[in-house]
Amino acid sequence: MDIRINAIHFDISDHLVEFINKKVERLGRHYVDVTEANVNLKVIKPESALNKEASVIVTIPGHEDFVATKVADTFEEAIDMSLEALERQLEKFKGKK
Repeated sequence: MDIRINAIHFDISDHLVEFINKKVERLGRHYVDVTEANVNLKVIKPESALNKEASVIVTIPGHEDFVATKVADTFEEAIDMSLEALERQLEKFKGKK
């Protein structure tokens, strides 16, 4: 699976990159049809609580992309919530297939 991480207007730490790769790879192991994942991270202005936004887009060939966007206090929380939402979407898709 190809994983692309975009940090919009800030520098991403190596720890966060490793965390995202680990979490998204786990998603790819459960759903083998997934070929690509794009992760977009953004800090919402003004600086306050709940200002970290994570958007995850998962691609399955021959099907529309699955998208989940969540906002939380930390990027780790936002990534976890986004991936949980994607798992529900992929389970529903798998059930229809």
